[in-house]
Amino acid sequence: MKQPLDFIGIGIGPFNLSIAALASEVPGFNCQFFESKARFSWHPGMMVPECQMQTSFLKDLVSAVSPTNYYSFINYLVQRKKFYRFLTTEQRTVSREEFADYLDWVASRLDSLAFSQQIDSVDFDDRQRLFVVTTSQGICRARHICLGIGKRPALPECVSEQNAHCFHASEMALRNPDLNGKRVTIVGGGQSGADLFLNIFRAEWGVPQQLNWLSRRNNYQALDEAAFANEYFTPDYVQSFFSLNDGAKQQLLAEQKMTSDGVTSESLLTIYRAMYHRFEVLREPVWARLLPSRSLTALHRQSQGYRLVTQHHLDQGYEHFDSDVVIFATGYQQYRPAFLSPLVHRLQLTADRQYQITPDFTLRWDGPQDNCLFAVNASMHSHGIAEPQLSLMAWRSARILNRALGRQQFDLTSSPSVIHWRSQCPVTDLQHNQFDYTP
Repeated sequence: MKQPLDFIGIGIGPFNLSIAALASEVPGFNCQFFESKARFSWHPGMMVPECQMQTSFLKDLVSAVSPTNYYSFINYLVQRKKFYRFLTTEQRTVSREEFADYLDWVASRLDSLAFSQQIDSVDFDDRQRLFVVTTSQGICRARHICLGIGKRPALPECVSEQNAHCFHASEMALRNPDLNGKRVTIVGGGQSGADLFLNIFRAEWGVPQQLNWLSRRNNYQALDEAAFANEYFTPDYVQSFFSLNDGAKQQLLAEQKMTSDGVTSESLLTIYRAMYHRFEVLREPVWARLLPSRSLTALHRQSQGYRLVTQHHLDQGYEHFDSDVVIFATGYQQYRPAFLSPLVHRLQLTADRQYQITPDFTLRWDGPQDNCLFAVNASMHSHGIAEPQLSLMAWRSARILNRALGRQQFDLTSSPSVIHWRSQCPVTDLQHNQFDYTP
């Protein structure tokens, strides 16, 4: 039997790649990361032109907790021989293409990554106190497991098929559709929808006959990038959020939605200026329509394309839009992989069937507490709006590794927050007369 590993990561996206990069500086820590794809790739279908990251390049795989790590974005620039040219561009964020190249650069240099490995099952051997991972190429055992499988594209309930003319935005660059002379509708008013609208408007895939942009939101809302809103993406806030009750968490997640799901002000202004130039300056007939406050209620296949039926949220009116191509920029959703079936009965779930997750990102289960089943990008309900984002990726990876190692390998202490997120006398303390007010 193979020597048991300390840690196995399932799925190689940015989050598990971050753990692998930080783990590379821990002597004697034996880890392996498995991915079903043949090579590393990060949302290849979304690599469309004029698509910028929303987070700073300093929020890379490692820098927030280990800035001298070989796999930092700064070292990537140095190794690619473009450090000075990058500085001259004065960019606060980078393009998705460049960040994807950075991730690929890291993945190509880590020997702990194994591709073309389909995961068949994950179980636990109570006698040996080890997780048992069965892959398409054999069986491995490890003390800890980390799920980093990402999410699946989310589609409206009325969508029953996907093909070359009806598909999710995550497949745009892979399908590379011919939109010349076509009636095109984009569904979804977030950043992905904005990126697609601008590229289609600029005839990246041919000049469309008509372009509609549908959104459930009542306007095309800007990303909240204010200084204090960015405090939501700090370790201090995540830890404060975790200790709230479920009702307060749900209220905050709704309030904070535009800190992660809005459209950058730059993108909105670029779209507005592009439409102004075409339809006001050049006086072209208006062939692009912005259609907020509408929910898709039905999608009907026609001899030529599709008919979309929508309901307006504010005046309750129904409309239909005929399109040759429909693209859904409708985000992603959580799912439970089939390979976890042997362990499902041992996991503790919330009332709405989500994982119960501890502050250090372990799933609550009935097995030994010295054996951790970690999950990344699975706990927005418990950890807050920052959990699916790249912003706290390195901090979360370090916290996971500290727990797996059983020691503080990475120093995660920080200076006090500029905002006092919680009262000094929470109700739970007052109920027990245990409070200490210090002005």
